[in-house]
Amino acid sequence: MSIPTLQGLQTALSGLLAEQQALDVAGHNIANVNTEGYSRETAVLVTNRPIEIPAMSVLTGKGGQLGTGVSVETYTRIRNAYLDAQYRTQNSALSGSTTEAEELQQAQAAFNEPSESGLASQLSKFWSAWSNLANSPETGKQGVVAAGEQLARTFKQLTTQLETISTQANQQYASLTGPTGEVQDLANQIAQLNGQIKLAEEAGQQPNSMLDRRDLLLDKLSSLANITVAQQPNGTDTVSFGDAAKPLVEGTTVNWPQTLTAAAGGQLGALLGLTSPGGALASYQTALDGVAERLVGSVNELHTSTPFFSGFTASTIAVAVEPSEVQTSSTGTVGGNDVAQAIAALRGGSADQSYSALIEQVGSDVKTAKDEQSNNQTTVTAIGNQRQSVSGVSLDEEMTNLITFQRGYQASARTMTAMDQMLETLIEHTGLAGL
Repeated sequence: MSIPTLQGLQTALSGLLAEQQALDVAGHNIANVNTEGYSRETAVLVTNRPIEIPAMSVLTGKGGQLGTGVSVETYTRIRNAYLDAQYRTQNSALSGSTTEAEELQQAQAAFNEPSESGLASQLSKFWSAWSNLANSPETGKQGVVAAGEQLARTFKQLTTQLETISTQANQQYASLTGPTGEVQDLANQIAQLNGQIKLAEEAGQQPNSMLDRRDLLLDKLSSLANITVAQQPNGTDTVSFGDAAKPLVEGTTVNWPQTLTAAAGGQLGALLGLTSPGGALASYQTALDGVAERLVGSVNELHTSTPFFSGFTASTIAVAVEPSEVQTSSTGTVGGNDVAQAIAALRGGSADQSYSALIEQVGSDVKTAKDEQSNNQTTVTAIGNQRQSVSGVSLDEEMTNLITFQRGYQASARTMTAMDQMLETLIEHTGLAGL
């Protein structure tokens, strides 16, 4: 078998085309250097199938293979599945700790301690009013009632604020998980991409852009709850979400809504944990009710003529007496002040101590949540940088590739020029001798 006359041109042409496509890929990478979720791509070059050359000499009996150039086999995106899984796990933890820190800081702001309007200050003013009454039994009764009413209002305001924070957290959860919420939207997009990717791969195509888009959606979904992604042989992803009973996405099917618990992790798990009966917000309310109960019990135990306070919780506490009904003495003696003194001596007692313990607990919870958020942010940043070093576009590297591919293109062009000149000589000058 002879070598085709134009084979050299075809080989040089394959080099031109391959290097041009590689240049295009480098240019595509550079153009998407700031595109969110974009994975660096590379052109995979492979040698073309060679021409079999049978034995050309009866003496040597040797033949061989003649190379026919190069072609682009596929365009591969650079991605590390292990780093993707690690990033999503840590991103879920970061989102959960961030949500918890934000909600707890709102609760801390509601208590507003220390301040002139905080409950600690109102308790102090209430005890001071009784102390003033003990010093002036006939003129300080109005001040005691006024201080008690302000204290009761502060209890109720705190309760309302804590309830508002809890209600808003529940509303946020409902918004994220509802029919038009983020969970449903992301799941629908992933399922749709699953179908498109499956069709593309069945057609022998490499749908890099769709794969990038799906991975970006999975990253966003991981902030809402823990996710586990299992890639199927047909190119689709099966996505488990939190502690839901069924996978959120199976092929092109979305299984939502489903029930989640605080163990789901991420933003949704944090919201469920904070608002659950045993959660932080509920525990703060319970502790605040305990402060109100201790206050009411200790004051009413001494104010025996008629209960000074009614109600036993932060939302129901109220002053139950008129100024004229305020008891200053256990004997009823004019100028007596033993009851007023005893109540004033409750300063620093069980009510104050339980409230101080509550404020310390809130402060400790906020600090713990913020520390966890900071640690998780450091971890996510580190893993994100690792992912970026693998999948991200390096302009320095791409500029180097551009020069490399450009030189390859120029060399292939020079080869084609040399082959063209040889053929020109063969065609135009062969057989001219003797004419």
